[in-house]
Amino acid sequence: MPQQNPNIPAPFVAPFVTPFVTTAADGRTLVPGGSVYRPPSEADSLLLQVSVGCSHNRCSYCAMYTSKRFAIRPQAEVEALIDAYARAQPAPSRRVFLCDGDALILPQARLVATLSYLRQRLPWLQRVATYGDCRSILRKTPAELRELADLGLGMVYHGVETGDNQSMAAIVKGSTRAQVIEAADRLRQAGIRHSVIVLLGIGGVAGSERHAHQTASLLSRIDPPYVGALTVTPVPGTPLYQAQQDGEFVLPDLWQLLGELRTLVAESALTNCQFASNHASNYLPLRAVLARDRAEVVRAIDAVLAERDAGMLKPEWLRGL
Repeated sequence: MPQQNPNIPAPFVAPFVTPFVTTAADGRTLVPGGSVYRPPSEADSLLLQVSVGCSHNRCSYCAMYTSKRFAIRPQAEVEALIDAYARAQPAPSRRVFLCDGDALILPQARLVATLSYLRQRLPWLQRVATYGDCRSILRKTPAELRELADLGLGMVYHGVETGDNQSMAAIVKGSTRAQVIEAADRLRQAGIRHSVIVLLGIGGVAGSERHAHQTASLLSRIDPPYVGALTVTPVPGTPLYQAQQDGEFVLPDLWQLLGELRTLVAESALTNCQFASNHASNYLPLRAVLARDRAEVVRAIDAVLAERDAGMLKPEWLRGL
């Protein structure tokens, strides 16, 4: 990680969960309080909170935005924060990540205005990225997505979670397998890279095999350049946690979770994908280019499954969200 620029408050080069309160020289709050989430790969990016919370905010496993009511930040506040970044010398980062949960849901005119202002004030920027989902992607026409790409939007991180329609409905994802395919096709046509997140264990014990096979087949169909596998962790206060407490959801054990990971790796026909399971929630950290490394990765997982030695895996105390 680069050294923190003294002109940029510490939250802007931040942990995965960021206590995020910053004020301007005149005392105005530039960033609303609360926690801001971003992908681990955006650790060095400037965080630009263009919205607060998540417009869907109903996924049964997610507690990230339950304390926030969705709102779009006034454009004047967004531009004031961009101006603060522009004044920092040397340039603090060449990337920007648009927060919060699904910033792509903003109206096209607002996104165009923000991206245009970023280009004007931060001419050194190389890429802008954001979270998105099927709802926000499919609200944009192909021409609108192409316009955003031309203005610098280069990556959309998409929590697909599963390729199984039954599991999608159970977790109230708000999308279907067919919509994921359409969204992926639309991003590809616009020239925006698609980074897909899937959740090991989200189908529970009963749906484990179906979830794994259907997710592998969906990944093969949409063929994203990046896939990250995380392990579901029921968080107190979420519907999924309550379902677990009531016995309605049973989380697969670590060997079943590794079996799901093996299925994803073995069955996903990905042409040029960087696949990672190195998130803190996972038991077996992996990083590979599957078209090249698939056989080696499958052998590594098989070796762990054959031994059934938990000592070969990340200990519980090192796991987290």
